[in-house]
Amino acid sequence: MKRDLTKGNVTASLLLFACPMILGNLLQQLYNIVDTWVVGRFVGADALAAVGSAYSLMTFLTSVLIGLCMGSGALLSYYSGRGDGRKLRSCMMSSFVLVGLISLGLNLLVFVMKDPILYLLRIPEELFDLMGRYVSIVFVGIFFVFLYNFFAFVLRAVGNSVVPLVFLGLASVMNVVLDVHFVLGLDAGLEGAAWATVAAQVFSGVGLGIYTWVKEPRFRFSLREFLAEEKPLREILRFSVVTSAQQSVMNFGILMIQGLVNSFGKSVMAAFAAAVKIDTFAYMPAQEFGNAFSIFVSQNYGAGEKGRLKKGTERAFGVSAGFCVVISALVFGLAKYLMLIFVKKSEIQIIEIGMEYLRIEGAFYMGIGILFLLYGYFRGVNRPGVSLLLTVVSLGTRVLLAYVLAGIPKIGVHGIWWAIPIGWGLADAVGILLMRKAVTGTDLQTSA
Repeated sequence: MKRDLTKGNVTASLLLFACPMILGNLLQQLYNIVDTWVVGRFVGADALAAVGSAYSLMTFLTSVLIGLCMGSGALLSYYSGRGDGRKLRSCMMSSFVLVGLISLGLNLLVFVMKDPILYLLRIPEELFDLMGRYVSIVFVGIFFVFLYNFFAFVLRAVGNSVVPLVFLGLASVMNVVLDVHFVLGLDAGLEGAAWATVAAQVFSGVGLGIYTWVKEPRFRFSLREFLAEEKPLREILRFSVVTSAQQSVMNFGILMIQGLVNSFGKSVMAAFAAAVKIDTFAYMPAQEFGNAFSIFVSQNYGAGEKGRLKKGTERAFGVSAGFCVVISALVFGLAKYLMLIFVKKSEIQIIEIGMEYLRIEGAFYMGIGILFLLYGYFRGVNRPGVSLLLTVVSLGTRVLLAYVLAGIPKIGVHGIWWAIPIGWGLADAVGILLMRKAVTGTDLQTSA
């Protein structure tokens, strides 16, 4: 169940470690897709548009916490690779308290600021109350998203990517069953879909936390022990805050795009809601492979395995490129049928808008696949600031171009779609240049 990424066949180690992470995220995306399918098919187009905007909002909010957990996980992987059990435990204790307090504060803040946030998103007046009711429920799950991701990254840091998959799989099944029961059986509408999601988040977060406490005694701690420990807060803050900023900047850019999309009306909102779910599901394995690659890099960097690190980087880029080529062809060719999963045949305009989005994005998945590997590489070699830089380049380009092009009447919403792959490509070029400099040894220093 646990895997030492500093030993054995490079490609096999990386793939065997990555597969449970990919499957877990596929399950997570699956229950998000089930929400969209149930709402789009059985509640209506207005509800679908509301869920789409709420999904972008929740992704942004939880990205703050996931980034903090991801940064802590990179540091834990580094000390796991070095075999330093004391530092591993100390960092785990400090990061749990730090990120846990931040998650509670964020959870409280979004409840207080709900209406101003929805106004900033430019939600159409006729959808405002509907979306307000939905997010009032799904906001309950924010703290439990932190719990699941924190303990998932703790376990992955020490080579266990299977147990987080098991809990996420069970939560996914729970969400699907409750979605169908609440929406179709009890006719609870959009609120039913929201409560199904929250129930699954509670189960996965609390369940994985209990498992870690029971099965991993080295990670147990008391408040007294925590207060007595010399806390490595500087390291945790350097890793976690920068990684959180990277995730937040990325998803804040997406949130800004969502606001721009909302200004084009309900049909574009509904098409975007369905197409983004398909898009995210399609390239998600490349994203999770990048996260697994980051842990591979961290462990080998901590262990001083430079040759293995170089070989693993070459193999990772080859695997990701091959996957992206295949998935691009499938999404491009099946765009219409994928949209029909979420939208009724009679909604011709929504289907056509979604197809255009998918065919533009689908042709350029290799760009995002490379970018995920670059994020993972620089996190793994203790340079999370570079990942933040690449995110700023990618999202800055995307947002700027989207707002400029969308404002030209002859281009309109098409400019939003084209801005995305252009941003990916520019960030890839910058990242590859910086990686080449780092690999030569002229810009790579051990800092932990």
